[in-house]
Amino acid sequence: MDTFQGRLLVGLMFLMVLLTACNRQQSADSEANDVSLAAAGTLDESMTIKAPVAERRAHILEAHGLQRNDPYYWLRDDQREAADVLAYLEVENQYTDQLTASHAELGEQLYQELIARIPGDDASVPYQDRGFWYARQYQQGKELPIHVRWSQSDTEPQGEPEVLLDENQLKGELEFYQIGDYDVSADGRWLAWTEDTISRGIHRLKFRDLHAQVEHAEVIEMVSSEVLFANDNHTVFYVKLQQDTLIPWQIWRHQLGTEVSHDQLVYQEDDPAYFTSIGRSRDNRYIIAQHISTLTTEIRLLDANQPEQVPQVILPRQQGHEYSVETLGDRVFLLTNDNASNFRVVYASLATIADRGTWQEVVPENTSALISDFAVFREHLVLSVIDNANQLLKVIPLDQAQAGAEQSWEIAADEPAFEMSIDTNPSSDTSRLRYTYESPATPLSWYEVDLNTGERRLLKRSFAGNDYDPAQYKVARLVSTARDGMEVPVTLLYQQGLQPDGSHPMYLLGYGSYGSSYLPGFQRDMLSLVDRGFVFALAHIRGGQEKGRAWYEHGKLLNKKNTFTDFIDVGRDMQARGWAARDKLVGSGRSAGGLLISAVANMAPEIFEILIAGVPFVDVITTMLDESIPLTTFEFDEWGNPKDKEYYDYMLSYSPYDQISAQEYPHLYVTTGLWDPAVQYWEPAKWVAKLRHNKTDNNTLVMRTDMNAGHRGGSGRYERQHDRAREYAFILSLLESEKQLHK
Repeated sequence: MDTFQGRLLVGLMFLMVLLTACNRQQSADSEANDVSLAAAGTLDESMTIKAPVAERRAHILEAHGLQRNDPYYWLRDDQREAADVLAYLEVENQYTDQLTASHAELGEQLYQELIARIPGDDASVPYQDRGFWYARQYQQGKELPIHVRWSQSDTEPQGEPEVLLDENQLKGELEFYQIGDYDVSADGRWLAWTEDTISRGIHRLKFRDLHAQVEHAEVIEMVSSEVLFANDNHTVFYVKLQQDTLIPWQIWRHQLGTEVSHDQLVYQEDDPAYFTSIGRSRDNRYIIAQHISTLTTEIRLLDANQPEQVPQVILPRQQGHEYSVETLGDRVFLLTNDNASNFRVVYASLATIADRGTWQEVVPENTSALISDFAVFREHLVLSVIDNANQLLKVIPLDQAQAGAEQSWEIAADEPAFEMSIDTNPSSDTSRLRYTYESPATPLSWYEVDLNTGERRLLKRSFAGNDYDPAQYKVARLVSTARDGMEVPVTLLYQQGLQPDGSHPMYLLGYGSYGSSYLPGFQRDMLSLVDRGFVFALAHIRGGQEKGRAWYEHGKLLNKKNTFTDFIDVGRDMQARGWAARDKLVGSGRSAGGLLISAVANMAPEIFEILIAGVPFVDVITTMLDESIPLTTFEFDEWGNPKDKEYYDYMLSYSPYDQISAQEYPHLYVTTGLWDPAVQYWEPAKWVAKLRHNKTDNNTLVMRTDMNAGHRGGSGRYERQHDRAREYAFILSLLESEKQLHK
């Protein structure tokens, strides 16, 4: 018998005895519905149990002289091998399957709708890079992309492409497979790529001779996703992961055809609060090494033509100073928050860039809008600007900007809510910009614009279904006033003609952490709800940077609760203004957005009918006190360090796991992944177990664990739609049926 199956079978048999005993002891538990479940995972109608009730085992955690009892701490298993833990997760999955079996037909209908919006044959817009055109293609019925290239022609790719990597073939019988990144040597001969086979962000690095179509013997394990060739065509740079925390921390240099044991360490980051990554400058002159914490950046440049050189530090790290780099000739351009909380652009020579006194300001700070990204070309500077929850692109002639006479223009947008982004532009020696545009009603679209004339052409618009017509939908931008008077932008998508009469279900989505702005892009999956009368709402709450850096500062550390109260206040406002029915409001968020949803579940359960918590970060105190867990040290600047009593007390006051109480909760649909490195599976597992023990309602509470995936779910484009279809079927069955799922 397979070792995993053996552990699982023994664990299930053990857990059946445990759960049955627990249910006898807790006969008054509100989850009273019986579900058939056999010990070995097959159904047996002669055997019934109630909703899974995990054993409570006392486990005392101490900090600052205070004690907390965590009775579900035993659900943590770093190795993912403990039979009783795996069995508990499987029982939860089977319970979820049984409880939702009544709407399986609806789930299948939704799944077919969702995949009908995915084109069978599809391809990205090809881009030119060092003698070739590159693209990503999909074929009918296949889950994963195929990476291809063509020999370069003047205008567009010609003939049949050369296949570089077919992820479908590489996956084989694996449960999960995903290419992290790939790079081709400057002469076009050698291919290096990283692959993840367990969905944990742990990659292996492989090499192939594209001329001979021979894979090299050397394989490098335990690396991050990035890989880059130097300009000599045989030196390769990659980043190793720290063994325990999985933090990318070492840059290594490898020579093709040599033993991995001969690789040379280029740089090691000893501060666990920093992540290390590598990239290539747009002019192909440098390998850029970035060392980034939540609030601080340090960047090194390594001459790609002299890969044996020691990397040069651009600016030594200084707490609170964030910057990014673009190079053009002898000049180094910085996007920096030095004396500019919303960032500004400066430049100097490489030799003097470390001396702030030599900086020439190109673009000053805009106190009301955030410069989120930039790109430098031969004659133009392009800024990505977030202004009141929209992301726009601003073009500045470089000679005018350097002369201090900024004459800029913005790329046009015709909708009240939208998102533009700088797309793949591998070369700085061009006057044409590739960019993307999307809105809640306009599918992701690729454009090319002439930076001299402003003339643009549409290259591709994403498929959204044979019958999709954007004219059938309306996009609106509203403002909700939070309890402290702050104005929170809200983006809506709904069917034309819908009126705010208080009868409509609403799907309210939020995030609000890390300064990550939740911008109003196109979400084609959401059409399955909007077409059924839902209003889709995106709450641009504090904790992101939708209204500049201050919007982030007011939603982090000791201001974190503003994120939660903003979401609650938006929900109440949508109900008061008739956009959401009072008994049909669905709140949703993933990861740190799952923290938002789980905190809201404790703070204002009465305004939500259903809450969807995807891979939720819920056990804030315990996780942030444990520096062995991936990401913990990296995130002290976001949440605070609970070793400091002030932060401990504040974090404890909102930590969703710690704040569960004996009260009524909305219907809850929870997801997690066994191999999740960002939010460990045991956080939602413990949270669900504790909710079952404490909640006083009869509402549905289910958790689904993907036993083969991590933070982002499955690797296939169709596979992921099963997860979304199940979620939507759960929502629709509860809201549209007079008889609710579970009483």
